[in-house]
Amino acid sequence: MEHERCAFDAVIPEPIPEAASWCRRDFVKGLGALAGSAGLLGFDPRPAAAEPPPETTKLRLFQSPVTCVAPQYVAEGLLHGEGFTDVRYVKYPSETRVWPPDDLVSGEVDIALAFIPTDIVRVDTGEPIVILAGSHIGCVELVGGERVRSTLDLKGKTVGIANDERYFISMFAAYVGLDPQKDINWVTRPMVGLAELLTERKIDAFLTGPPAALELRKKKVGHVLVNITTDKPWADHFCCLVTSSKEFVRKNPVATKRALRAIMKATDLCAAQPKRVARLMADKGLARYDTALQTLRELPYGKWREYNPEDSLRFYALRLHEVGIIKGSPQKIIAEGTDWRFLNELKNELKA
Repeated sequence: MEHERCAFDAVIPEPIPEAASWCRRDFVKGLGALAGSAGLLGFDPRPAAAEPPPETTKLRLFQSPVTCVAPQYVAEGLLHGEGFTDVRYVKYPSETRVWPPDDLVSGEVDIALAFIPTDIVRVDTGEPIVILAGSHIGCVELVGGERVRSTLDLKGKTVGIANDERYFISMFAAYVGLDPQKDINWVTRPMVGLAELLTERKIDAFLTGPPAALELRKKKVGHVLVNITTDKPWADHFCCLVTSSKEFVRKNPVATKRALRAIMKATDLCAAQPKRVARLMADKGLARYDTALQTLRELPYGKWREYNPEDSLRFYALRLHEVGIIKGSPQKIIAEGTDWRFLNELKNELKA
């Protein structure tokens, strides 16, 4: 079976020259220096002294070419400070063939940043995942071709999808009065570049995100119909959530809190130190410096204290229920798929 693809696979970035000279020792050293600057943000970079050590010193996270999940890469040095001596990034697609949160369900990853609609759908179908916090606002864009000028123009048109992009696009369509089931022709092309299909006029729109979205803008491929980073009401809610498996949280509550603390501190660092974070990502070969920096500057990081992830879940669950993608109510999703105790504790600890 071929591996699943995500909207971000639509444009494959050019080879990263910085990756050729990457040295893990230097990168970890850089992470340590960046983590050391955490004190400048108003909190102690060291874990709470009164806390017991984590139940496990091993932690697995997801790694892909997606640049919006920068906090989980920046968190590596902070995770070491939290007592995780073995931090491993499971690479897509060479080491896992599924995206979050399915990698949590399969047991390949312990904690990850995942799309909010996908999390909601998985909770609705009874998958054993648990949402811990919100990561960042916005990141994906609906890109249209020359035959569509607005989301309304998608009526009767063909939209390309590779995986869970249909969730977002269906909500966008319903928001302007379309019936995504009847008004849109959906085409799944998991192994074909969606950007090329758009250029060839074989599809009229598709969903993408950084770094692919930045490459499309630079190459002037298509135009943006919806950008959830800037377009309301989407811009008022989290796009990605910090998610784990119920088994990991049940067995490792201390480790869960420590891992979440590192990731939340990392989101603050992404907001406060975008140039340093972009350089670290480029040095590790995760992204080009320019695209990483543009992503970090465009996306609202460090907002996890201000925005309520439960409000975001309620908003998206209502939209997904309206288009028939989920059966459960927003309250059922929140009751069965969230655990806010760690986030609430960290909000008190890590006050800006």
